[in-house]
Amino acid sequence: MKHVSFLGAGSWGTALAILCANNGHQVTIWSKVKAETDMLKEHREHLERVIDLLKDKWITPLIQSLMKLPDSIVIEEDLEKACTNQDVIVWSVASPFVRSTAQEAKPFIKDNQIIVNVGKGIEENTLMTLCEILEDELPMADVCVLSGPSHAEEVSHGVPTTVVVGAKTEKTAMFVQDVFMSDRFRVYTSPDMIGIELGGALKNVIALAAGILDGMGLGDNTKAALMTRGIAEISRLGVELGGKMETFCGLSGIGDLIVTCISTHSRNHNCGYMLGQGKTLEEAKKEIKQVIEGVNCAKAAMALANKNHVTMPIVEQINAILFSDKTAEQAVADLLMRDKASEYKSLTW
Repeated sequence: MKHVSFLGAGSWGTALAILCANNGHQVTIWSKVKAETDMLKEHREHLERVIDLLKDKWITPLIQSLMKLPDSIVIEEDLEKACTNQDVIVWSVASPFVRSTAQEAKPFIKDNQIIVNVGKGIEENTLMTLCEILEDELPMADVCVLSGPSHAEEVSHGVPTTVVVGAKTEKTAMFVQDVFMSDRFRVYTSPDMIGIELGGALKNVIALAAGILDGMGLGDNTKAALMTRGIAEISRLGVELGGKMETFCGLSGIGDLIVTCISTHSRNHNCGYMLGQGKTLEEAKKEIKQVIEGVNCAKAAMALANKNHVTMPIVEQINAILFSDKTAEQAVADLLMRDKASEYKSLTW
């Protein structure tokens, strides 16, 4: 048994907490939001999220019972207690709060503390990935990342899922693999932390585009083209920044892109769908009520592309839709009518 603490009590953090508790570990969940900790203490679940899922008929009352927090999980409001004497600390706060939470937790983080980032994003002002932020704020820690095609609602009630953990050493990767792995949750290991993080962050921008296409009523041909060219853009930038092509062909690359683009339960897809139907970004945000990581990441992705002289036309058009009032119809037309090109410049006659 290991002691595992989760900083952040959103749907993904609580899903992984349930997994770890079912694996026999002593689990703590911390949240800075008192209303959230009070709700979890009293009801042992996120009531609003569960109500939405029941309303959409995506879960049954039986599945709902499997999504409740086991009694063994401790809900903690004291950050020092949540960080003390832990084998693993899982960073599951939303990406905009990763740095501020790290700054608050720093006095309580021991040397070589294993920290597992499970969020996905790029900080807009620094262009750092979330692991880079944690390493910047917590240089004494052993930071790694866990990512892959994994909807929280499915993981929390035991739908078979596979992910990958990236770490600086094989020893840390295998330790984290053992903590999370179960007969319903398979964990692979990898040394390519930057590739895993970029795949997980950038796919959210492409998922917005997939939702927009569905909202416009376009077909399977269009979405297949988007996903294929989307992973080409992600891998171009990712390799330029040091990631490995194998990673972008794997779970945290094409795997995560597929699940986010095709699922109606993805926040990024749902936001895009509303945009495709003519709603404004603010209207979509109000309806979804959760952090939409693709919106937060879009500007940072474009800035990274420009800084590294990498062409990312889909990301460019998504930024124009989100922040410059460009219509989705015009964005699609502009993508299709760009200059003619070969599919891969590396392939020669």
